[in-house]
Amino acid sequence: MGERLKGKRAIVTGGGAGIGRGAAIKLAEEGARVGVLDINQTAAEEVAENILQAGGSAIALQANVANEQQVADAVARVESRFGGLDTVIANAGVMLFGRDTIATELDLATWQQCIDVNLTGLFLTCKHGLRALLRNGRGAVVITSSPTGQLGCAPTFTAYSSSKAGSWGLMRILAIDFVKRNIRVNAVLPGTTNSPLVATLLENPATRAEFLAKIPMARAANTREIANVIAFLVSDEASYVTGAAWYADGGLSAI
Repeated sequence: MGERLKGKRAIVTGGGAGIGRGAAIKLAEEGARVGVLDINQTAAEEVAENILQAGGSAIALQANVANEQQVADAVARVESRFGGLDTVIANAGVMLFGRDTIATELDLATWQQCIDVNLTGLFLTCKHGLRALLRNGRGAVVITSSPTGQLGCAPTFTAYSSSKAGSWGLMRILAIDFVKRNIRVNAVLPGTTNSPLVATLLENPATRAEFLAKIPMARAANTREIANVIAFLVSDEASYVTGAAWYADGGLSAI
């Protein structure tokens, strides 16, 4: 185990797969104790077990981030187990392929589900995570946002793009509201990443080629590359960084 995050106590939502899984494992490798939260209990347990087998410290937490009581209970469990909390990775999200579409065709249930998880879920994670950080006296939060919320680069994904725009705004106001209380809040904005979230896109050769053609690096990220940015943002190396949106998108946002 590394030393960069030694002593840190973290919770990672959506930690059972994709970017969340990568972040949970990376933070543990850097020395943090990690609460792996996912709606899929089996997935959370598998990631926690992987961390334990590698010599790290982790617990699995099952919760729906859109359910406030479940989020509050999960944060309380991490605090109790690790003696406090100082690192929050608000990452859980959904992308509703086959349902999310142009606004004139989008049904309210699809819109609401996407907002419930991708924006309300982030808010609830931050709300209860920040309360724990305040009890600790300091800490860092990283929100997983997306270039789709700023650039309109995911045509037809109305609900997803709107939710991610909201996550960017949430990060900015939290950064200002808590900066004088020794808490930093930043966002990572991953581009197309090889993860279950976008598997439907990347499994289709034609769609994959279309998406990758828009990326200057001409490839998707792996989850480790995004996790590296997250680990930096919660480390003391980023002590002067707050209210920032860190693009990790292979150059997509530069064009």
